[in-house]
Amino acid sequence: MSIKPKLGPFDLTMIVVGLVIGMGIFKTPVSVARETGTPSLFYAVWALAGLVSLCGALTYAEIGSRYPVAGGFYKVCSYGYHPAYSFMINWTLVISNAASIAAVCIVGAEYIGPVLLPEAVQHEGGRKAIAIGAVLFLYVINMMGIRMSANWQNILTVVKIGMVLLLCLTVFSNHVAPPATVTTTASHGWFYIFGAALVPVFFTYGGYQQTINFGSDVREPAKNTPRAIFIGISIILFLYLTVNYAYVKVIGFEQLKTTDALAARMAEVFFGENGFKITSILLFLSVLGYSNVNLISNPRMYYAMAEDGVLPSIFKRVNSKTQVQEVALTTFTVMIIGLLYFLSNFDKIIQYVMLFDSIGLASAAATIFILRKKTVHLDNTGIYKMRLYPWLPIFFIGTYLFVTVNIFISDWQQALSGMFWFVAGLPIYFFMKRAVRRTVTEK
Repeated sequence: MSIKPKLGPFDLTMIVVGLVIGMGIFKTPVSVARETGTPSLFYAVWALAGLVSLCGALTYAEIGSRYPVAGGFYKVCSYGYHPAYSFMINWTLVISNAASIAAVCIVGAEYIGPVLLPEAVQHEGGRKAIAIGAVLFLYVINMMGIRMSANWQNILTVVKIGMVLLLCLTVFSNHVAPPATVTTTASHGWFYIFGAALVPVFFTYGGYQQTINFGSDVREPAKNTPRAIFIGISIILFLYLTVNYAYVKVIGFEQLKTTDALAARMAEVFFGENGFKITSILLFLSVLGYSNVNLISNPRMYYAMAEDGVLPSIFKRVNSKTQVQEVALTTFTVMIIGLLYFLSNFDKIIQYVMLFDSIGLASAAATIFILRKKTVHLDNTGIYKMRLYPWLPIFFIGTYLFVTVNIFISDWQQALSGMFWFVAGLPIYFFMKRAVRRTVTEK
């Protein structure tokens, strides 16, 4: 059973926003403030990352328009390079995406825990129980069908946008942070400062690339995919730049470096003592939105791998009524729950995720040069073609490679550990390919 298009442009726009806005914007500004040291560099990093992300969004919009298929992130690398290299990228991304969901759910549970649990059970076990419960709830929703999960996603994303807008509105409050002496990081050069700060910022901006996984789910993908990506990333740019300005104005730049509960601190401006509870609930809904959209997206990569004969055909089995890949969705959910027991700290997870993401994003974006040649027959047929080609994808790819180099400079041992898992994908690919072929032959 093949996948049928059931999503419209609004659905896909909400998916773009949901894929990007997780818990990062409520946590990473603290790390960025510490790394940059001054408000001007702080804003500059967020603006630069926004510009780079816009270039990436336009690049992926054209990729999605030229090659609209299920599991597009896997398929485009397979088409542009080789299925083995595509598998190496995507098997690590599936793991890192599962780790991201697990990490975000834990942070969400830390907020909602005091609201839901008595003080006696507000410990790590209680938080993990909440996180697992949230994942299982979303699993049930997604098993009901792509239309049901998309409807939930639309609601959760609107709530998420409303929450970020609420934090943005604090700039109009009478509360202004007291002036403080800014301590700079002059001992470091701009190369280190920008490289170190861009890691958490790109983590916060990342996710929109997964939109091309929905090539077979979207009606008129050549038109609606680029439109949804552009509108979605524009919404995110506005929200991120505005809320970071609000953080500095309300909390203060020096205080921002040591403030963990950013959203709660900001909400207290409007709601006083009830601010923490209100924010906790909204943040948890934001977590549900981020987790839900990833549960929709990632099984599509399993579908693409199964089509290439790298995974058993059962992974591309689609329920004819619900359009759900039941085996793939279950596998990904089990992976998330398993990772909930093996998480370290949030910053370490960001390093691993960004290492895999930077390699994958740069590689997939570079396929635009190949697609332009192989799909020249699609020109002037209504597909999206970006302006300022090839400079926009070159700028995007170069910046992400710069981040990859900086990750190695800042922690080469951890980076090599991550590269081990990336390279390990090559023998796993050939083993899986041979095993699947043998199974088909025996049948």
